[in-house]
Amino acid sequence: MPQLSQKGISLPASPIRKLIAFADLAKRNGIDVLHLNIGQPDIKAPKEALQVVKESSLELLPYGPSQGTETYRSKLCEYYTKRGLSIVPENILVTSGASEAIYFTFSVLCDADEEVIIPEPSYANYNGFAAAANVKVVPIVSTFEDQFKLPDIEEIAAKIGSKTKAILICNPSNPTGYLYGPSEIEALGQLALKHDLFLIVDEVYREFVYDGAIHHSVLKNEDWRDHAIMIDSVSKRYSLCGARVGCIVSRNTHFLDVALKFAHLRLSPATYALMASEAALDAPQAYYDQVIEEYTHRRSVLIGALEKIQGVQISKPKGAFYCIAALPVEDAEDFSKFLLTDFSYQGATVMLAPASGFYSDPELGKNQVRIAFVLEAARLQQAATILKKGLEAYQNS
Repeated sequence: MPQLSQKGISLPASPIRKLIAFADLAKRNGIDVLHLNIGQPDIKAPKEALQVVKESSLELLPYGPSQGTETYRSKLCEYYTKRGLSIVPENILVTSGASEAIYFTFSVLCDADEEVIIPEPSYANYNGFAAAANVKVVPIVSTFEDQFKLPDIEEIAAKIGSKTKAILICNPSNPTGYLYGPSEIEALGQLALKHDLFLIVDEVYREFVYDGAIHHSVLKNEDWRDHAIMIDSVSKRYSLCGARVGCIVSRNTHFLDVALKFAHLRLSPATYALMASEAALDAPQAYYDQVIEEYTHRRSVLIGALEKIQGVQISKPKGAFYCIAALPVEDAEDFSKFLLTDFSYQGATVMLAPASGFYSDPELGKNQVRIAFVLEAARLQQAATILKKGLEAYQNS
């Protein structure tokens, strides 16, 4: 039998999707599975986004520009201007989701075995993108006890070596919900300047901040123009996950010129998806306000319910729509599997994302899960009840 590549074989499995087979089996057995494992919003997309596709009179789907249409990039610039960022269309490269944006970025910045420093727990697919691009991830651990704040800048500096090319964070964070503040972004930017590194910030969740906090973009500081790279996407902001439209934004024109070569390889973004994404930008401010109000309510309901469960500890998310829960179990993945294969309450169960998959060291986060508050409040309350009953059954099994 021909041999497969070690690169492919060693790609890490997604902690978000690895238990899907068990969830599918539970559903076939008539169990209602509440999906708290994945950031799939159930809030409706802006009507403008779907309407433009439904009413399209296109008779074929043509190729578009590899960097995305100028009309879309210009409207993105208007969106960013309203958020205090001075961006021109030439600063934007449209990608097939933030996933492709991150993969392109790794591929442009790094040769084989060069390094990117990433605080963890982090979005699990960062490790997968890095492995696919032959890039080495150098993790630095943020702790549950500190609510996953940025580790001391001296600790990060100590990780910098001759092969270090970039530092990557997600702000607000998937999976923790931590919101990096201006002082933390400033410290990272100054570190990047000092060591001539790139600072990559995944800002997909920028609209989702709570308690009066303000999101601070990496692109606000003009001094970092050659170092700062922002990753963005329409997936979460407009409930357009399936559109797969993201972008890279940077004032470093040489970086974007090289990234465009990778974009040429996949020709162009998907036509209908780009049309929907462009139309979504016409959504009124009321759309954003209502979405944030809804997620604020969901966060309150979920955190309040989880805090009442004996032995459960919760991170306090200031952004995104995730939290990390430390459970009174030794192996959260085994417990998550148990919920799908051996437990239900009133005909329903819950699917969680074991948090060990968000760390490079599988021994970290063993008792933690990531929970996405993407379901309506009543379903989140139901999920918390199921989790409480499930823990009791698991501990007595």
